[in-house]
Amino acid sequence: MEKVLLRKCKQMTSEDLEILFKETVDRINDHTEPFPADFLLRLYAYYKKATNNYERPNSRTPIINAFKTNALFQIENISTDDAKKTYIELVNNYFLYRK
Repeated sequence: MEKVLLRKCKQMTSEDLEILFKETVDRINDHTEPFPADFLLRLYAYYKKATNNYERPNSRTPIINAFKTNALFQIENISTDDAKKTYIELVNNYFLYRK
């Protein structure tokens, strides 16, 4: 099923990708169990890139801001559509393999 979804992502229009991205963000926001920190960091970076949000991280903890900034630097050369696709893929993989 996941491979089918990824193939669909590659063939989607930008509008369809945006809808799927928003649904995936809602899926994450509706989830009540805690996520692993490394997973959250990757989601943070891809979400920021996908939404063209380049505001500085605003954690009260400098080390967290440093990790977030580093995560953003690591993906600075990908497109917003690729960031959306990767975000969707990360979420689907997490829910598929977490147990």
